[in-house]
Amino acid sequence: MIEPLILPDLVAELPAAVRMQRLVHVLREHFQCGAVVLLQRSEDCLKPLAAAGLVQEALGRRFEIASHPRLAALISRKEPTWFDPDSPLPDPYDGLLDSSPGEPLPVHDCMGVSLYGEGRLWGVLTMDALRAGTFDEAARRELQALIPLIEACVRVTRLEQENRTLRLSRTGEQPGLPAIDEHVLGHSPIITGLLEELSVVADSELPVLLSGETGVGKELFARWVHSNSRRADKPLIHVNCAALPETLAESELFGHVKGAFSGAMTDRGGRFDAAHGGTILLDEVGELPLSIQAKLLRTLQNGEIQRIGADKPIKVDVRIIAATNRKLAESVAAGDFRADLYHRLSVYPVPIPPLRDRGNDILLLAGHFLELNRIRLGVRSLRLSPEAEQALLGYQWPGNVRELEHVISRAALKALGRNGSRQGIISLEAAHLDIASAAQVNEPVADSLSATPGDGAGELASLRQFTDACQRQHLRAALERANDNWAAAARMLDIDPSNLHKLAKRLGLKAS
Repeated sequence: MIEPLILPDLVAELPAAVRMQRLVHVLREHFQCGAVVLLQRSEDCLKPLAAAGLVQEALGRRFEIASHPRLAALISRKEPTWFDPDSPLPDPYDGLLDSSPGEPLPVHDCMGVSLYGEGRLWGVLTMDALRAGTFDEAARRELQALIPLIEACVRVTRLEQENRTLRLSRTGEQPGLPAIDEHVLGHSPIITGLLEELSVVADSELPVLLSGETGVGKELFARWVHSNSRRADKPLIHVNCAALPETLAESELFGHVKGAFSGAMTDRGGRFDAAHGGTILLDEVGELPLSIQAKLLRTLQNGEIQRIGADKPIKVDVRIIAATNRKLAESVAAGDFRADLYHRLSVYPVPIPPLRDRGNDILLLAGHFLELNRIRLGVRSLRLSPEAEQALLGYQWPGNVRELEHVISRAALKALGRNGSRQGIISLEAAHLDIASAAQVNEPVADSLSATPGDGAGELASLRQFTDACQRQHLRAALERANDNWAAAARMLDIDPSNLHKLAKRLGLKAS
Protein backbone atom coordinates (compact mmCIF):
# COMPACT_ATOMS: atom_id res chain seq x y z
CA MET A 1 0.00 0.00 0.00
CA ILE A 2 1.35 3.38 -1.02
CA GLU A 3 -1.29 5.56 0.69
CA PRO A 4 0.31 5.32 4.19
CA LEU A 5 3.52 6.72 2.71
CA ILE A 6 1.80 9.79 1.24
CA LEU A 7 -0.95 10.61 3.75
CA PRO A 8 1.35 11.78 6.60
CA ASP A 9 2.79 14.49 4.34
CA LEU A 10 -0.70 15.92 3.82
CA VAL A 11 -0.96 16.95 7.47
CA ALA A 12 2.70 17.64 8.18
CA GLU A 13 4.05 21.19 8.01
CA LEU A 14 6.57 20.83 5.21
CA PRO A 15 8.05 23.30 2.72
CA ALA A 16 6.25 22.98 -0.61
CA ALA A 17 9.40 21.82 -2.42
CA VAL A 18 10.05 19.11 0.18
CA ARG A 19 6.49 17.75 0.01
CA MET A 20 6.57 17.61 -3.79
CA GLN A 21 9.98 15.95 -3.86
CA ARG A 22 8.94 13.32 -1.33
CA LEU A 23 5.84 12.59 -3.38
CA VAL A 24 7.75 11.85 -6.59
CA HIS A 25 10.32 9.73 -4.74
CA VAL A 26 7.60 7.61 -3.13
CA LEU A 27 5.86 7.13 -6.47
CA ARG A 28 9.10 6.18 -8.20
CA GLU A 29 9.94 3.56 -5.57
CA HIS A 30 6.42 2.16 -5.53
CA PHE A 31 6.04 1.81 -9.30
CA GLN A 32 9.68 0.69 -9.73
CA CYS A 33 10.24 3.01 -12.69
CA GLY A 34 13.04 5.16 -13.99
CA ALA A 35 11.65 8.65 -13.42
CA VAL A 36 8.65 10.46 -11.96
CA VAL A 37 8.18 14.17 -12.67
CA LEU A 38 5.64 16.68 -11.41
CA LEU A 39 5.19 19.58 -13.81
CA GLN A 40 3.12 22.72 -13.38
CA ARG A 41 1.53 24.45 -16.31
CA SER A 42 2.63 28.01 -17.01
CA GLU A 43 0.91 29.46 -20.06
CA ASP A 44 2.02 27.27 -23.00
CA CYS A 45 4.76 25.40 -21.15
CA LEU A 46 5.18 22.81 -18.43
CA LYS A 47 7.79 23.51 -15.76
CA PRO A 48 9.28 20.71 -13.63
CA LEU A 49 8.65 21.39 -9.93
CA ALA A 50 9.92 18.08 -8.58
CA ALA A 51 11.61 15.13 -10.22
CA ALA A 52 13.11 11.79 -9.27
CA GLY A 53 15.29 9.97 -11.77
CA LEU A 54 16.16 12.72 -14.27
CA VAL A 55 19.58 14.20 -14.96
CA GLN A 56 19.99 17.56 -13.28
CA GLU A 57 19.99 19.70 -16.41
CA ALA A 58 16.48 18.47 -17.26
CA LEU A 59 15.11 20.46 -14.31
CA GLY A 60 16.06 23.68 -16.07
CA ARG A 61 13.97 22.89 -19.14
CA ARG A 62 10.63 24.41 -20.00
CA PHE A 63 8.65 21.91 -22.04
CA GLU A 64 6.61 23.68 -24.68
CA ILE A 65 3.34 21.74 -24.88
CA ALA A 66 2.94 22.21 -28.63
CA SER A 67 6.40 20.68 -29.19
CA HIS A 68 5.75 17.56 -27.10
CA PRO A 69 2.82 15.49 -28.34
CA ARG A 70 2.89 13.14 -25.33
CA LEU A 71 2.52 16.03 -22.89
CA ALA A 72 -0.24 17.49 -25.06
CA ALA A 73 -2.01 14.11 -24.96
CA LEU A 74 -1.79 13.99 -21.15
CA ILE A 75 -3.33 17.44 -20.85
CA SER A 76 -6.19 16.60 -23.21
CA ARG A 77 -7.58 13.85 -20.91
CA LYS A 78 -8.50 13.66 -17.23
CA GLU A 79 -7.86 9.94 -16.88
CA PRO A 80 -4.37 8.33 -16.98
CA THR A 81 -2.80 7.97 -20.40
CA TRP A 82 -0.45 5.13 -21.29
CA PHE A 83 1.78 5.09 -24.36
CA ASP A 84 2.60 1.83 -26.08
CA PRO A 85 6.35 1.01 -26.06
CA ASP A 86 6.24 1.17 -29.86
CA SER A 87 4.53 4.56 -29.93
CA PRO A 88 6.06 6.82 -32.62
CA LEU A 89 5.58 9.88 -30.38
CA PRO A 90 8.92 11.04 -28.92
CA ASP A 91 9.16 11.17 -25.15
CA PRO A 92 10.29 14.51 -23.69
CA TYR A 93 12.73 12.65 -21.41
CA ASP A 94 14.44 10.50 -24.06
CA GLY A 95 18.10 10.32 -23.02
CA LEU A 96 17.49 12.29 -19.82
CA LEU A 97 16.95 9.48 -17.29
CA ASP A 98 19.88 9.35 -14.87
CA SER A 99 19.68 5.55 -14.77
CA SER A 100 21.43 5.54 -18.16
CA PRO A 101 24.53 7.68 -17.56
CA GLY A 102 26.49 6.02 -20.33
CA GLU A 103 24.82 5.50 -23.69
CA PRO A 104 21.66 7.67 -23.79
CA LEU A 105 18.61 5.45 -24.12
CA PRO A 106 15.08 6.22 -25.24
CA VAL A 107 12.21 5.80 -22.83
CA HIS A 108 10.40 2.50 -23.49
CA ASP A 109 7.37 2.76 -21.27
CA CYS A 110 5.48 5.86 -20.24
CA MET A 111 2.25 6.86 -18.53
CA GLY A 112 0.96 9.98 -16.87
CA VAL A 113 -2.07 11.98 -15.90
CA SER A 114 -3.26 15.57 -15.88
CA LEU A 115 -3.84 17.15 -12.45
CA TYR A 116 -6.59 19.61 -11.53
CA GLY A 117 -7.28 22.03 -8.69
CA GLU A 118 -10.64 23.68 -8.18
CA GLY A 119 -11.74 22.51 -11.60
CA ARG A 120 -8.78 24.06 -13.41
CA LEU A 121 -5.82 22.34 -15.01
CA TRP A 122 -2.81 22.61 -12.68
CA GLY A 123 -0.24 20.46 -14.45
CA VAL A 124 0.72 16.84 -15.08
CA LEU A 125 2.44 13.89 -13.46
CA THR A 126 4.62 11.73 -15.72
CA MET A 127 6.16 8.31 -15.17
CA ASP A 128 8.84 6.82 -17.41
CA ALA A 129 10.75 3.58 -17.55
CA LEU A 130 13.52 2.10 -19.70
CA ARG A 131 11.97 -1.37 -19.49
CA ALA A 132 8.94 -2.06 -21.66
CA GLY A 133 5.99 -3.47 -19.74
CA THR A 134 6.75 -1.63 -16.48
CA PHE A 135 3.33 0.01 -16.52
CA ASP A 136 0.95 -2.89 -16.94
CA GLU A 137 -2.82 -2.73 -16.60
CA ALA A 138 -2.62 -3.06 -12.81
CA ALA A 139 -0.21 -0.13 -12.59
CA ARG A 140 -2.52 2.03 -14.68
CA ARG A 141 -5.51 1.21 -12.48
CA GLU A 142 -3.47 2.04 -9.38
CA LEU A 143 -2.45 5.40 -10.80
CA GLN A 144 -6.11 6.12 -11.50
CA ALA A 145 -6.94 5.40 -7.87
CA LEU A 146 -4.10 7.64 -6.65
CA ILE A 147 -5.17 10.75 -8.59
CA PRO A 148 -7.27 12.23 -5.72
CA LEU A 149 -4.36 11.75 -3.30
CA ILE A 150 -1.81 13.32 -5.67
CA GLU A 151 -4.13 16.25 -6.35
CA ALA A 152 -4.64 16.64 -2.60
CA CYS A 153 -0.85 17.05 -2.13
CA VAL A 154 -0.84 19.73 -4.80
CA ARG A 155 -3.89 21.42 -3.27
CA VAL A 156 -2.44 21.40 0.28
CA THR A 157 0.78 22.93 -0.95
CA ARG A 158 -1.06 25.66 -2.84
CA LEU A 159 -3.34 26.45 0.12
CA GLU A 160 -0.38 26.61 2.52
CA GLN A 161 1.36 29.08 0.24
CA GLU A 162 -1.78 31.23 -0.02
CA ASN A 163 -2.38 31.12 3.75
CA ARG A 164 1.22 32.05 4.49
CA THR A 165 1.03 35.01 2.11
CA LEU A 166 -2.24 36.17 3.73
CA ARG A 167 -0.87 35.71 7.27
CA LEU A 168 2.30 37.64 6.54
CA SER A 169 0.43 40.45 4.80
CA ARG A 170 -1.70 40.93 7.94
CA THR A 171 1.36 41.17 10.15
CA GLY A 172 3.16 43.48 7.76
CA GLU A 173 5.90 40.93 7.03
CA GLN A 174 7.16 40.13 3.59
CA PRO A 175 5.52 37.09 1.96
CA GLY A 176 8.80 35.89 0.53
CA LEU A 177 9.25 34.41 -2.91
CA PRO A 178 6.31 33.78 -5.23
CA ALA A 179 5.31 30.15 -5.65
CA ILE A 180 6.19 30.16 -9.34
CA ASP A 181 8.83 32.25 -11.03
CA GLU A 182 8.72 32.56 -14.79
CA HIS A 183 12.24 33.80 -15.45
CA VAL A 184 15.09 33.20 -13.03
CA LEU A 185 16.51 29.68 -13.11
CA GLY A 186 18.59 28.46 -10.20
CA HIS A 187 18.50 26.70 -6.86
CA SER A 188 21.98 27.59 -5.60
CA PRO A 189 22.20 29.26 -2.18
CA ILE A 190 23.60 32.44 -3.72
CA ILE A 191 20.61 32.79 -6.09
CA THR A 192 18.07 31.79 -3.44
CA GLY A 193 19.49 34.43 -1.11
CA LEU A 194 19.51 37.02 -3.90
CA LEU A 195 15.84 36.42 -4.74
CA GLU A 196 14.91 36.66 -1.07
CA GLU A 197 16.67 40.02 -0.92
CA LEU A 198 15.06 41.22 -4.14
CA SER A 199 11.60 40.14 -2.94
CA VAL A 200 11.99 42.61 -0.07
CA VAL A 201 13.18 45.52 -2.19
CA ALA A 202 10.68 44.80 -4.99
CA ASP A 203 7.76 45.76 -2.77
CA SER A 204 9.33 49.13 -1.96
CA GLU A 205 9.63 52.18 -4.18
CA LEU A 206 13.38 52.55 -3.67
CA PRO A 207 15.72 52.97 -6.64
CA VAL A 208 17.74 49.81 -7.23
CA LEU A 209 21.26 49.62 -8.67
CA LEU A 210 22.09 46.22 -10.17
CA SER A 211 25.79 45.67 -10.76
CA GLY A 212 27.69 42.75 -12.17
CA GLU A 213 29.85 41.46 -14.97
CA THR A 214 28.69 41.49 -18.56
CA GLY A 215 26.30 38.62 -19.28
CA VAL A 216 25.15 37.83 -15.72
CA GLY A 217 21.52 38.69 -16.54
CA LYS A 218 21.04 42.11 -14.96
CA GLU A 219 18.07 42.85 -17.23
CA LEU A 220 16.47 39.57 -16.22
CA PHE A 221 16.71 40.40 -12.52
CA ALA A 222 15.40 43.91 -13.20
CA ARG A 223 12.34 42.36 -14.83
CA TRP A 224 11.98 40.08 -11.79
CA VAL A 225 11.95 43.09 -9.48
CA HIS A 226 9.34 44.85 -11.63
CA SER A 227 7.09 41.79 -11.97
CA ASN A 228 7.13 41.30 -8.18
CA SER A 229 6.44 44.96 -7.38
CA ARG A 230 3.24 46.94 -6.95
CA ARG A 231 3.82 48.26 -10.46
CA ALA A 232 3.74 44.85 -12.12
CA ASP A 233 0.64 45.71 -14.17
CA LYS A 234 2.28 48.90 -15.45
CA PRO A 235 4.95 49.22 -18.15
CA LEU A 236 8.62 48.39 -17.75
CA ILE A 237 10.58 50.56 -20.19
CA HIS A 238 14.08 49.39 -21.05
CA VAL A 239 16.64 52.03 -22.04
CA ASN A 240 20.11 51.01 -23.24
CA CYS A 241 22.08 54.07 -22.18
CA ALA A 242 25.18 52.90 -24.05
CA ALA A 243 23.24 53.01 -27.35
CA LEU A 244 21.93 56.57 -26.88
CA PRO A 245 23.81 59.12 -29.04
CA GLU A 246 24.74 62.09 -26.86
CA THR A 247 22.96 64.51 -29.21
CA LEU A 248 19.67 62.58 -28.94
CA ALA A 249 19.88 61.22 -25.39
CA GLU A 250 17.98 64.09 -23.75
CA SER A 251 15.14 63.92 -26.27
CA GLU A 252 14.94 60.12 -26.02
CA LEU A 253 14.70 60.19 -22.23
CA PHE A 254 12.65 63.31 -21.58
CA GLY A 255 10.99 64.18 -24.91
CA HIS A 256 10.69 67.50 -26.75
CA VAL A 257 8.09 70.01 -27.92
CA LYS A 258 7.35 71.08 -31.45
CA GLY A 259 9.98 73.43 -32.81
CA ALA A 260 12.51 72.73 -30.05
CA PHE A 261 15.14 71.94 -32.67
CA SER A 262 15.40 71.33 -36.38
CA GLY A 263 13.27 68.33 -37.27
CA ALA A 264 11.01 68.54 -34.19
CA MET A 265 7.78 68.69 -36.16
CA THR A 266 5.48 67.63 -33.29
CA ASP A 267 5.48 67.26 -29.52
CA ARG A 268 7.03 63.95 -28.55
CA GLY A 269 7.17 62.22 -25.18
CA GLY A 270 10.29 60.44 -24.01
CA ARG A 271 10.96 57.16 -22.25
CA PHE A 272 10.00 58.60 -18.87
CA ASP A 273 6.58 59.53 -20.25
CA ALA A 274 6.15 55.96 -21.50
CA ALA A 275 7.13 54.58 -18.08
CA HIS A 276 4.69 56.79 -16.12
CA GLY A 277 3.13 54.69 -13.35
CA GLY A 278 5.62 51.88 -13.96
CA THR A 279 9.36 51.28 -13.99
CA ILE A 280 12.23 52.44 -16.16
CA LEU A 281 15.36 50.31 -16.50
CA LEU A 282 18.44 52.39 -17.23
CA ASP A 283 20.76 49.69 -18.55
CA GLU A 284 24.48 50.54 -18.64
CA VAL A 285 23.72 53.76 -16.76
CA GLY A 286 27.44 54.40 -16.35
CA GLU A 287 27.60 55.32 -20.05
CA LEU A 288 25.30 58.36 -19.73
CA PRO A 289 26.94 61.68 -20.64
CA LEU A 290 27.53 64.04 -17.71
CA SER A 291 25.10 66.60 -19.19
CA ILE A 292 22.27 64.05 -19.10
CA GLN A 293 23.25 62.87 -15.63
CA ALA A 294 22.37 66.31 -14.22
CA LYS A 295 18.87 66.16 -15.71
CA LEU A 296 18.38 62.60 -14.50
CA LEU A 297 19.32 63.72 -10.99
CA ARG A 298 16.53 66.30 -11.08
CA THR A 299 14.04 63.61 -12.01
CA LEU A 300 15.17 61.48 -9.08
CA GLN A 301 15.02 64.39 -6.66
CA ASN A 302 11.74 66.02 -7.71
CA GLY A 303 9.89 63.43 -9.78
CA GLU A 304 9.88 65.88 -12.70
CA ILE A 305 11.04 65.90 -16.30
CA GLN A 306 11.38 68.83 -18.63
CA ARG A 307 11.01 68.27 -22.34
CA ILE A 308 13.43 70.06 -24.62
CA GLY A 309 11.94 73.45 -25.49
CA ALA A 310 9.22 73.31 -22.83
CA ASP A 311 8.70 76.11 -20.30
CA LYS A 312 7.37 74.00 -17.45
CA PRO A 313 8.37 70.65 -15.98
CA ILE A 314 6.02 67.64 -15.98
CA LYS A 315 5.44 65.41 -12.98
CA VAL A 316 6.11 61.73 -13.58
CA ASP A 317 5.61 58.71 -11.32
CA VAL A 318 8.42 56.34 -12.28
CA ARG A 319 10.48 53.87 -10.31
CA ILE A 320 14.09 53.65 -11.45
CA ILE A 321 16.16 50.49 -11.72
CA ALA A 322 19.70 51.09 -12.96
CA ALA A 323 22.15 48.47 -14.15
CA THR A 324 25.85 48.64 -14.89
CA ASN A 325 28.90 46.47 -15.40
CA ARG A 326 31.11 49.35 -14.30
CA LYS A 327 32.31 50.03 -10.80
CA LEU A 328 30.51 53.34 -10.49
CA ALA A 329 32.37 54.35 -7.34
CA GLU A 330 35.58 54.30 -9.39
CA SER A 331 33.88 56.28 -12.15
CA VAL A 332 32.90 58.88 -9.56
CA ALA A 333 36.48 59.10 -8.34
CA ALA A 334 37.67 59.52 -11.95
CA GLY A 335 35.16 62.30 -12.56
CA ASP A 336 33.18 60.34 -15.15
CA PHE A 337 30.04 59.99 -13.05
CA ARG A 338 28.32 62.44 -10.74
CA ALA A 339 28.68 61.58 -7.07
CA ASP A 340 25.23 62.95 -6.19
CA LEU A 341 23.56 60.87 -8.91
CA TYR A 342 25.50 57.77 -7.84
CA HIS A 343 24.23 58.11 -4.27
CA ARG A 344 20.66 58.61 -5.51
CA LEU A 345 20.77 55.52 -7.74
CA SER A 346 22.50 53.28 -5.22
CA VAL A 347 19.95 53.61 -2.43
CA TYR A 348 19.69 49.83 -2.67
CA PRO A 349 22.73 48.33 -4.46
CA VAL A 350 22.44 44.69 -5.50
CA PRO A 351 25.45 42.81 -6.93
CA ILE A 352 24.46 40.01 -9.33
CA PRO A 353 26.76 36.97 -8.87
CA PRO A 354 28.81 35.69 -11.80
CA LEU A 355 27.90 32.31 -13.23
CA ARG A 356 31.09 30.66 -11.92
CA ASP A 357 29.81 31.22 -8.35
CA ARG A 358 26.44 29.53 -8.97
CA GLY A 359 27.52 25.88 -8.84
CA ASN A 360 25.06 23.41 -10.36
CA ASP A 361 22.82 26.23 -11.60
CA ILE A 362 25.09 25.99 -14.64
CA LEU A 363 23.47 22.65 -15.52
CA LEU A 364 19.93 23.98 -15.04
CA LEU A 365 20.64 26.89 -17.35
CA ALA A 366 22.31 24.55 -19.84
CA GLY A 367 19.18 22.40 -19.83
CA HIS A 368 17.06 25.46 -20.56
CA PHE A 369 19.23 26.38 -23.55
CA LEU A 370 19.31 22.75 -24.73
CA GLU A 371 15.52 22.65 -24.89
CA LEU A 372 15.40 25.95 -26.79
CA ASN A 373 17.90 24.60 -29.31
CA ARG A 374 16.10 21.27 -29.56
CA ILE A 375 12.98 23.11 -30.70
CA ARG A 376 14.93 25.49 -32.93
CA LEU A 377 16.80 22.68 -34.70
CA GLY A 378 13.82 20.32 -34.86
CA VAL A 379 15.62 17.37 -33.28
CA ARG A 380 14.13 14.62 -31.15
CA SER A 381 16.44 14.96 -28.14
CA LEU A 382 19.46 16.99 -27.07
CA ARG A 383 21.36 16.09 -23.92
CA LEU A 384 24.73 16.54 -22.24
CA SER A 385 27.19 13.71 -21.83
CA PRO A 386 28.65 13.26 -18.31
CA GLU A 387 31.99 14.58 -19.61
CA ALA A 388 30.27 17.66 -21.04
CA GLU A 389 28.58 18.31 -17.69
CA GLN A 390 31.95 18.22 -15.92
CA ALA A 391 33.46 20.54 -18.53
CA LEU A 392 30.65 23.06 -18.00
CA LEU A 393 31.05 22.91 -14.22
CA GLY A 394 34.83 23.31 -14.42
CA TYR A 395 34.89 26.31 -16.76
CA GLN A 396 35.19 29.86 -15.35
CA TRP A 397 32.59 31.53 -17.66
CA PRO A 398 34.10 34.99 -18.17
CA GLY A 399 31.07 35.79 -20.36
CA ASN A 400 28.63 34.37 -17.80
CA VAL A 401 25.10 33.23 -18.78
CA ARG A 402 25.29 34.88 -22.18
CA GLU A 403 28.45 32.92 -22.97
CA LEU A 404 26.81 29.69 -21.76
CA GLU A 405 23.88 30.28 -24.11
CA HIS A 406 26.22 30.77 -27.07
CA VAL A 407 28.36 27.77 -26.14
CA ILE A 408 25.30 25.47 -25.99
CA SER A 409 23.94 26.82 -29.29
CA ARG A 410 27.25 26.26 -31.10
CA ALA A 411 27.72 22.83 -29.55
CA ALA A 412 24.21 21.78 -30.59
CA LEU A 413 24.96 22.72 -34.20
CA LYS A 414 28.29 20.86 -34.12
CA ALA A 415 26.72 17.74 -32.61
CA LEU A 416 23.90 17.78 -35.14
CA GLY A 417 26.37 18.19 -38.00
CA ARG A 418 28.35 15.16 -36.89
CA ASN A 419 25.31 13.07 -36.00
CA GLY A 420 23.39 13.81 -39.18
CA SER A 421 20.03 12.47 -37.98
CA ARG A 422 17.46 14.62 -36.22
CA GLN A 423 15.45 11.58 -35.09
CA GLY A 424 17.90 10.10 -32.60
CA ILE A 425 19.20 11.18 -29.21
CA ILE A 426 22.03 13.65 -29.80
CA SER A 427 24.62 13.94 -27.05
CA LEU A 428 26.71 17.05 -26.67
CA GLU A 429 30.23 15.90 -25.86
CA ALA A 430 32.93 17.93 -24.14
CA ALA A 431 34.70 18.38 -27.50
CA HIS A 432 31.58 20.02 -28.96
CA LEU A 433 31.65 22.70 -26.24
CA ASP A 434 35.07 24.05 -27.26
CA ILE A 435 35.83 25.41 -23.79
CA ALA A 436 38.70 24.83 -21.38
CA SER A 437 37.89 22.79 -18.29
CA ALA A 438 39.21 23.82 -14.92
CA ALA A 439 42.00 21.24 -15.23
CA GLN A 440 42.95 22.59 -18.67
CA VAL A 441 43.01 26.13 -17.36
CA ASN A 442 45.58 25.12 -14.73
CA GLU A 443 48.22 24.19 -17.29
CA PRO A 444 48.78 27.56 -18.98
CA VAL A 445 48.50 29.27 -15.61
CA ALA A 446 51.24 27.10 -14.11
CA ASP A 447 53.41 27.65 -17.19
CA SER A 448 52.97 31.41 -16.85
CA LEU A 449 54.74 31.49 -13.48
CA SER A 450 58.05 32.00 -15.24
CA ALA A 451 56.79 33.27 -18.56
CA THR A 452 57.55 36.79 -19.66
CA PRO A 453 56.41 38.56 -22.84
CA GLY A 454 58.53 37.57 -25.77
CA ASP A 455 60.44 34.73 -24.12
CA GLY A 456 58.68 32.04 -26.16
CA ALA A 457 56.83 30.57 -23.21
CA GLY A 458 53.42 31.49 -24.64
CA GLU A 459 50.83 34.03 -23.56
CA LEU A 460 50.43 34.97 -19.94
CA ALA A 461 47.23 33.79 -18.29
CA SER A 462 44.82 36.39 -17.00
CA LEU A 463 45.31 37.58 -13.44
CA ARG A 464 42.03 35.87 -12.45
CA GLN A 465 43.21 32.53 -13.93
CA PHE A 466 46.58 32.85 -12.22
CA THR A 467 44.98 33.67 -8.84
CA ASP A 468 42.47 30.83 -9.11
CA ALA A 469 45.19 28.36 -10.02
CA CYS A 470 47.29 29.37 -7.00
CA GLN A 471 44.28 29.12 -4.68
CA ARG A 472 43.33 25.75 -6.15
CA GLN A 473 46.86 24.38 -5.68
CA HIS A 474 47.13 25.69 -2.11
CA LEU A 475 43.69 24.33 -1.17
CA ARG A 476 44.54 20.88 -2.55
CA ALA A 477 47.77 20.86 -0.54
CA ALA A 478 45.92 21.80 2.65
CA LEU A 479 43.30 19.09 2.10
CA GLU A 480 45.99 16.49 1.44
CA ARG A 481 47.83 17.46 4.63
CA ALA A 482 44.53 17.37 6.59
CA ASN A 483 43.54 13.96 5.12
CA ASP A 484 40.54 15.55 3.38
CA ASN A 485 39.21 16.93 6.66
CA TRP A 486 37.64 20.24 5.60
CA ALA A 487 37.44 21.67 9.12
CA ALA A 488 41.13 20.96 9.74
CA ALA A 489 42.05 22.42 6.35
CA ALA A 490 40.08 25.57 7.19
CA ARG A 491 42.06 25.94 10.42
CA MET A 492 45.35 25.52 8.55
CA LEU A 493 44.34 28.18 6.03
CA ASP A 494 42.92 30.49 8.72
CA ILE A 495 39.58 30.75 6.93
CA ASP A 496 36.01 30.25 8.07
CA PRO A 497 34.85 26.69 7.14
CA SER A 498 31.73 27.93 5.35
CA ASN A 499 33.83 30.33 3.26
CA LEU A 500 36.25 27.51 2.46
CA HIS A 501 33.40 25.38 1.12
CA LYS A 502 32.15 28.30 -1.01
CA LEU A 503 35.65 28.90 -2.37
CA ALA A 504 36.11 25.20 -3.17
CA LYS A 505 32.81 25.16 -5.08
CA ARG A 506 33.78 28.24 -7.09
CA LEU A 507 37.17 26.73 -7.95
CA GLY A 508 35.56 23.48 -9.09
CA LEU A 509 37.07 21.40 -6.29
CA LYS A 510 33.75 20.51 -4.71
CA ALA A 511 30.30 19.77 -6.09
CA SER A 512 27.49 22.13 -5.06
